[in-house]
Amino acid sequence: MVTRPQPGSYGAFTLTLWTADPALARAADAAGVDRIGPDLESLGKAHRQAGKGTWVSPHRIEQITPVRDSLSRAALFARTNPLHSRSKEELDRLLDSGVAFLMLPNFSRVGEVEQYLRLVNGRAQVIPLLERVAILPDLPRLLDIAELEEIHLGLNDLSIDLGLPERLAALTSDFLSDISAAICEAGLRLGVGGIARAHDTHLPVPSDLVYGQFPRLGATAALISRSFAPEKLTPSELRREVTNARRRLQEWLMATPAQIDCARQMLRHRFDPSERGLEADAH
Repeated sequence: MVTRPQPGSYGAFTLTLWTADPALARAADAAGVDRIGPDLESLGKAHRQAGKGTWVSPHRIEQITPVRDSLSRAALFARTNPLHSRSKEELDRLLDSGVAFLMLPNFSRVGEVEQYLRLVNGRAQVIPLLERVAILPDLPRLLDIAELEEIHLGLNDLSIDLGLPERLAALTSDFLSDISAAICEAGLRLGVGGIARAHDTHLPVPSDLVYGQFPRLGATAALISRSFAPEKLTPSELRREVTNARRRLQEWLMATPAQIDCARQMLRHRFDPSERGLEADAH
């Protein structure tokens, strides 16, 4: 069973925003977002996620400096490409620009993470984005890497590998529960997927059902998803919505096990109408 975060810990829940827009970066920084920067992953992504309607970022490495100069408190962040022939050049440019957190996507072997860490050479914190089922046999070795403090679970590719109909279906899978438990038991910080605005009922899946999965999985970090639509908010609105998100996460942290299990079953029901026993109200 996953060890749930302790009450009060979600005040420090880590939120990350992918953006190459200096104005949005400045507003997110003021709103209390913890990590901000571009998503540079493009290699192989369109082919890998073909037909899923997923977003391939247009961000460019040249945009890192204006974003950096817009921040006063948030850490500079970047998701890079998977390990490739020019990774050293890509990483050196980002590190020379002051990036403090680097996310490595789409790795299938622990050796890729180890090689990436050697290229970074302690100059930034590396967050592996675990999103391929193929890594499972090597998971104990991955969790034993001393340089790692945090692992993030990516739902798009995991849902594809698991043969699930939609990325959010991965949230309620036994696979995600088991791998989350292993990460938490290894003493590493766990990030999972992304979040929309709190209490958003206009989405295909109400955001509250997603929020309810974080305490169950033991996760204390998430991305700000595209459905959060921060670019459509004024700076004051963004500050309010970030505050509301943290407040709702804290409320879910205080929920009873029955309420959290109900949220899991209700989310399952969204993708498998045969699921029953959902009469109880979610928190």
